[in-house]
Amino acid sequence: MIRGVKFASIPVTDQDRAVDFYTEKLGFRILTDQPFDGTQRWIELGIPGADTRLVLFRFDGGLTPGGFMNVTFWAEDVEATAREMKAKGVEFVKDVEKQDWGTSAIFRDADGNQFVLSSR
Repeated sequence: MIRGVKFASIPVTDQDRAVDFYTEKLGFRILTDQPFDGTQRWIELGIPGADTRLVLFRFDGGLTPGGFMNVTFWAEDVEATAREMKAKGVEFVKDVEKQDWGTSAIFRDADGNQFVLSSR
């Protein structure tokens, strides 16, 4: 029986730059950072207070950075979280918008990957 999602992988071009973005701007923490195959590292990040892990990985010849990712992050207060992220230099491609179903915004990481930030 499947018990949950172990991790979601995010394609990156530069693992060091990606680690800086996700730890310094989004507040994630490094759970694993070890050699993988001689050309890159296996990097797993944790979101404080969540079981979900994210892997920052170069998909040479496969998944490419810079698109809309099928990952949505949630926050108790989307507006306040977006303000904090903007103050740290995170670029939003869609500002906070309230809908009948909830509040959301869309931001980019250092590789141009786009993610939704949403209310729960």
